[in-house]
Amino acid sequence: MITTNLSQAAADALVELLPTSVPARASLSTTRQMPSGLAASALSGSFVGATSADVALILADGSVPVEAAGTDSPLVSPSDILRPALEAATAVLGAGVLGATLTGDATALFADPEATIFELTGNGRAQGWFAIRIRSGATKSFGGPFASSSAAGKLGRINNVEMSMTVEIGRTRMSVRDVLDLEPGGVIELDRSAGAPADVLLNGRLIAHGEVVVVDQDYAVRITRILDVAEGSF
Repeated sequence: MITTNLSQAAADALVELLPTSVPARASLSTTRQMPSGLAASALSGSFVGATSADVALILADGSVPVEAAGTDSPLVSPSDILRPALEAATAVLGAGVLGATLTGDATALFADPEATIFELTGNGRAQGWFAIRIRSGATKSFGGPFASSSAAGKLGRINNVEMSMTVEIGRTRMSVRDVLDLEPGGVIELDRSAGAPADVLLNGRLIAHGEVVVVDQDYAVRITRILDVAEGSF
């Protein structure tokens, strides 16, 4: 029951950010059937955390409007457009990391009896399909605390997993059109004043503040404050 609730919550979170041409809703698929061959071009990834899972997303032809990308430039891929939806789906599983999302054959995941399959529908037709397989041993109850303190210890298994750390001095929002119009010498105004602390992000999640320094002619960051779970974005 816990796994079912988590899977449904993940599917509901996914459709909230899915850029389909019409609003979609996720319904549990009882037949587990979809048009032949579509799983060969699914977008899939693995989430590693206290509760780990494999996820895959298939969209029917034309479900994602061209406006979602705004351009046919190779700078913007289907993975770029759809990754936020998969991130939202895996976020309901708790703290963890969603690895690279790749386009490829996810037939095995959709055929796995341990995977939960959802049909994404809108305007009375199928917009796509979403598969999630929560790995055995997950002990987190939906909407509640860990059922066992041993779950935290399981995170030790991913101690050697490499993660991307980024130092951010500011950010801004730009349309795809404005990004493609950038030229050498152009100036992008950020949302932070000069001298303000830089953000330190681990796989896109804020974990600390710091100041940019130069060490042996290389840029570095001096940590000035480590954020706890409540302050950060974990």
